Amino acid sequence: MRFFIDAIKISYLNLTASKFRSFLTTLGVIIGVSSVIIVISIGNSAQALILDQIKKNGSNLLAVLPGASEEKGPPAIAFGIITTTLKNRDAKAIETRGIPDIEAVTSYVTGSVLIKNRETAIQSDFQGVNSNLLKVENNVEVAEGRFFNQSEDESLARSVVLGSEKAKEFFPDQDPIGKTLTIKNLKFNVVGVLKERGQSGFSNTDKSVYIPLLAAQKLILGIDYLNAIRIKIRSEENLTAVMEEIRVLLRERHNIDDPADDDFSVRSITQALNVLSSVTDVLKYFLVAISAISLLVGGIGIMNIMLISVKQRIWEIGLRKAIGARKKNILFQFLTESVFLTLFGGLSGIAIGVLVSYLVSLVVVSLGYEWRFIVTSGSILLSFGISFFVGIVFGMYPAYKAGKVSPMEALRYE
Repeated sequence: MRFFIDAIKISYLNLTASKFRSFLTTLGVIIGVSSVIIVISIGNSAQALILDQIKKNGSNLLAVLPGASEEKGPPAIAFGIITTTLKNRDAKAIETRGIPDIEAVTSYVTGSVLIKNRETAIQSDFQGVNSNLLKVENNVEVAEGRFFNQSEDESLARSVVLGSEKAKEFFPDQDPIGKTLTIKNLKFNVVGVLKERGQSGFSNTDKSVYIPLLAAQKLILGIDYLNAIRIKIRSEENLTAVMEEIRVLLRERHNIDDPADDDFSVRSITQALNVLSSVTDVLKYFLVAISAISLLVGGIGIMNIMLISVKQRIWEIGLRKAIGARKKNILFQFLTESVFLTLFGGLSGIAIGVLVSYLVSLVVVSLGYEWRFIVTSGSILLSFGISFFVGIVFGMYPAYKAGKVSPMEALRYE
């Protein structure tokens, strides 16, 4: 026991005798550990933000997406693959099929276009939807005016519904209902304004612009296909059965005999959550691995400094050996100093990483996002363990070199 206590005391005295050099030596470890903590914390918080937003839309939702994909993999659209086989008539067929558990069906197309009035011109994203949107989406409510009706769905009606922020951007001091906006050189009538909800996840309905589906397809985008179909069912217990019925229906309509040839994907919210969790986990740990490279650099820096320290303290090593210190005493001494340095860097890095993650959460929350500050005990233990491991690995060679020093040669060394 005395052996360990003496080594720790001597290590402490040696390292505190050159505080600035010790700090610079640990800087690489501090940066590496804090980077790991920050990446894991921000990754977990961003993942929670995305998943919470999906959950808020309801667990009884299904989505039909264009393009085939593996059941546990991301949809084709995530890879930028555009499939044009999913049509509005497919959505109509699902709605009129008579599947008893289906409550409502809505179709989507998306795009970006210049929208303007006399005073303002804004390049804005928009969505082409139908009147069933209000029945499917839990986060869309009308505050003023109305939403599209069925006759507008079935015609090229030039109507538009604005999110609360978009309404203020175009009509800051006016009632927007009944006013006109120019979209792709066509006049659209503002028929409604949505209720203000604030930022929720990475989406913000306050900045939305909704146009009747056919008008968006024919007049603005010049397409006849859909980006998605969303279906609300009455009970999530029947999700699997409804999904299979939809697959059978779409295969009939698209003349597909082999499921391997599907040109669409049917996903539930649960599946979307699992896929998103998998994708974000991969990205998160990839970034952690990149951040950990700085720990390797820090470990090499510690090894270099410890080798220099062996050279500078050769006389001390010789003296200690001359009065009875064994090779294992010298080896353990230098190894202890290396571990001391990395543990100090690790603890400092953990503290800095937690602080920066907390400050990031404050900034993101101030921007209106529902951001949660998440620092897990696992990430702290991982960082602490990595620091200890780096100290052992990169301190081993300098300690070995110190243990091999001959006492006679060391005492003659100048």
